[in-house]
Amino acid sequence: MSLEIPPAVKIWCDVNEWREYLYQMKLIRFGSRGDERPGLLDNRGKIRDLSGVVSDIDEQALSPSSLKELAALNVESLPAVSGQPRLGPPIANVGKLVCIGLNYRLHALEAGLAIPEEPIIFMKATTSIVGPNDDVMIPRNSKKTDWEVELSIVMGSKAKYVEEQNALSYVAGYCIANDVSERAFQTEGTGQWVKGKSADTFCPLGPFVVTKDEIPDPQQLRLWLDVDGKRYQDGSTDDMIFGVRHLVSYVSQFMTLMPGDLILTGTPSGVGFGLRPPVFLQAGNQMQLGIEGLGVQTQNVIAFQG
Repeated sequence: MSLEIPPAVKIWCDVNEWREYLYQMKLIRFGSRGDERPGLLDNRGKIRDLSGVVSDIDEQALSPSSLKELAALNVESLPAVSGQPRLGPPIANVGKLVCIGLNYRLHALEAGLAIPEEPIIFMKATTSIVGPNDDVMIPRNSKKTDWEVELSIVMGSKAKYVEEQNALSYVAGYCIANDVSERAFQTEGTGQWVKGKSADTFCPLGPFVVTKDEIPDPQQLRLWLDVDGKRYQDGSTDDMIFGVRHLVSYVSQFMTLMPGDLILTGTPSGVGFGLRPPVFLQAGNQMQLGIEGLGVQTQNVIAFQG
């Protein structure tokens, strides 16, 4: 049986590369909060329902064998989703949110801190996860809520004591994260990074997970963030101090990474606390952020609601 190459694909591949094309996907979850369904985007950007194939986009769906099976599906035969449903976080049941601090050279400089000699690791509560376009709520007693666009690594295989040269074989793909932060909670008083990073709504994810095959070089991606239409962050992952391969290997020396775990790889310069004078989020602001090849997020900032 012959395969017909879609016109859009002919721009960049030929018949001999069709197998690789099959392994490239944008996985998505859609529906009301807590009742999301799995899906994928077709070549026209239409959501296709995957709920008849997998129960969710979770640790099982992100495994290498499952991704191969999903990639081999006849996408056109999957049910098309009508309208514009809410997008949920693209990964269900995230076990760990591992974060890397001060991982961009220019960001470390704007913070007035030395370039780290090894990755700075902290954790972020999984209860902070929301969809890519859900509201971000300023927590009670917050005065310094800030933004951070970040490339997030999505793990696809169990990783423990991984060698750097093999690190990408454990990765399922990538997505956008907004590592929203409360700087006073993070650094003042008995501040700890996890305290400043873990409030509800402080980790918008998505809009989709892009499988790693679609991102040939994760160290050559432009990423940006606007507040109320003003560009504050505009950088590239080539400014990372420690790249994706190194981070997967490094983190796996200290904890076992499981399928569905995320590593947030740090943010470029242009965060609010680094400006002079500092600028922080207020209720009524709107954030829009994106990473090349990974889509765009939009969040309205709202006041605390008990």
